[in-house]
Amino acid sequence: MNALFDTISDSAVETTPCGADYDTVRSVITMISEDYREQPGLETIAERLGMSPTGLQKTFTRWAGLSPKAFLQAITLDHAKELLGKERLPVLDTSYELGLSGPGRLHDLFVTHEAMSPGEWKSGGESLVIRYGFHASPFGRSLLMITDRGLAGVAFADPGDERTAFEDMTARWPNATYIEDEPATAAYARRIFDPEEWSSDRPLKVVLIGTDFQVQVWESLLKIPFGKAKSYSEIASEIGRPNASRAVGAAIGRNPVSFVVPCHRALGKSGALTGYHWGVTRKRAMLGWEAGKA
Repeated sequence: MNALFDTISDSAVETTPCGADYDTVRSVITMISEDYREQPGLETIAERLGMSPTGLQKTFTRWAGLSPKAFLQAITLDHAKELLGKERLPVLDTSYELGLSGPGRLHDLFVTHEAMSPGEWKSGGESLVIRYGFHASPFGRSLLMITDRGLAGVAFADPGDERTAFEDMTARWPNATYIEDEPATAAYARRIFDPEEWSSDRPLKVVLIGTDFQVQVWESLLKIPFGKAKSYSEIASEIGRPNASRAVGAAIGRNPVSFVVPCHRALGKSGALTGYHWGVTRKRAMLGWEAGKA
């Protein structure tokens, strides 16, 4: 497996404006999280990052469609509570008024999915051929894994941590055969991370590889509309296991198709962001980015 990884460091040097933007956004989110009592303003944040306030404002707006101030409001506990609330957000009302198929259809990554058989999962992916590649995304470096049946994995890595992300994912299916094939995964990257590519006419094919319980939880995540959220207890009730919130949380943490299967939309009952396998900062970024798109 180490031999397969030798070429990843070369492909990992790819950069795009959205990738560079996320590095800035990540730094700002971290700063705000650490200094939340002070709530530093735009000028203070820009000075710490060695940027001009105007440059920082433009970067944020280009990345999220929101000003820094609006972005920060979008990742607060109060906003999270609104996402969990029973009142419909304006974007949901609009989608119904337009006669769309359901909430979140204005801005949604359309997905069709299937689950591999329990036997295929128990074998550790013995019969699977998984192609992989690293790509820039709005949320840093992304690792995509595909099979002949569709997308099987999406992971994220900060610069220099690509190997860790790769080993994390391959440990899930240790007996699979892994082939680096960035050209093959590039089409999936465009389909996933460019909202202009999201279309109900071309649904993204996803294959879920896990236990029956995990797949149930992941399927429930797919039902959470863009711009909304659900608590772990709500998801547990939906799958008929109302007393299994902790087990649901563990299954969400093992979701192998991050962002596409939107585990970032699962929150604590109070609206707290709780954990995220690829970092709470990245979860905040995803929720803020979606707020801007909605």
